[in-house]
Amino acid sequence: MTKKALITGITGQDGSYLAELLLEKGYEVHGTIRRSSVDFRERIAHLEGTPHFHLHYADLGDSMSVLGVIGKVQPDEIYNLAAQSHVQVSFDSPEFTADVDAVGVLRILEAVRQLGMTETCRIYQASTSELYGKVEEVPQNENTPFHPYSPYAVAKQYGFWIVKEYREAYNMYCCSGILFNHESERRGETFVTRKITLAAARISQGLQDCLYLGNMDSLRDWGYAKDYVECMWLILQQDKPEDFVIATGVQHSVREFTDLAFRHAGIELEFQGEGIDEVGIVKSIDDKLSPVNCHLSTGDVVVRVSPDFYRPTDVVNLWGDPTKAKAKLKWNPNKTTFEQLVKLMVESDMAKVASEDAAMKVRTNLAEYLEKGIVK
Repeated sequence: MTKKALITGITGQDGSYLAELLLEKGYEVHGTIRRSSVDFRERIAHLEGTPHFHLHYADLGDSMSVLGVIGKVQPDEIYNLAAQSHVQVSFDSPEFTADVDAVGVLRILEAVRQLGMTETCRIYQASTSELYGKVEEVPQNENTPFHPYSPYAVAKQYGFWIVKEYREAYNMYCCSGILFNHESERRGETFVTRKITLAAARISQGLQDCLYLGNMDSLRDWGYAKDYVECMWLILQQDKPEDFVIATGVQHSVREFTDLAFRHAGIELEFQGEGIDEVGIVKSIDDKLSPVNCHLSTGDVVVRVSPDFYRPTDVVNLWGDPTKAKAKLKWNPNKTTFEQLVKLMVESDMAKVASEDAAMKVRTNLAEYLEKGIVK
């Protein structure tokens, strides 16, 4: 019998990769989307209209819609990936973050319970390494104490503990994956890694002058999102529900990520100064860069630090220990290396920026032709 999965946050990075994985495994995949006048479904556009793929309007902030879609679909597995997932934004919108990231988890659990599906439906909750926040130890594992250091992390801590409570109180199969930073070419453009790779591509092609970052000393454990969704699926295939850290076990700084991203865009950087005064300076330029697009010279400053990107409480040292996931799930967290991940993201953004620039020139040329009869 075909399994049915319901994915919240299906339009996001993780949701789109997970949908592809489950369809490959023969699932009937259902996803929830929010009503909007702006089309935000580009990550799943290639799946729409295909057999066994269905979308439903629902919102984690709306109990009735959550209850309705779960009751209608009757899924075997629920993957709750939807969230207000930007840490910096959570300081500006703490109430909204709490409603979606904390109470939203409760709404799913309670809907499954009230619908009498506690014995037939398994639930995966996307948790976060931000729970470790003001770090108590490194590397962090399933037994490391939590010390959340942002409204986002505090909301996610409620989500983690309410999952654990429903598991123990109602014998439900529900568990959390404590996800460390996971990136890809589908990452949202406001997240720091994608912000870096897009800036590297734009600067190398003469479309941006400088990249502004926050704390470049911050250390993170970065993995490839496409690899991480496999671990999410594996977590729900075990005999007993357990929580798992999902990480690579390898750590790098924001500075290292930036340096490698620019190198793949043809620009070698040299960093000078410290803290707010640190800058990234062009040391050399790869010959592969087009001289038409490359407006850079050795010594140009292309990376600066801005206080606008410092958090009120900053998380500076996240490093996951995937030992349990490797042993129990037989999951390989290092299928895609850090270097491969950055290269993949930069190459994708180099192509994206080039195509967008070409399209803009076509539109400009057309507008001038229509106005003046001139073709360049």
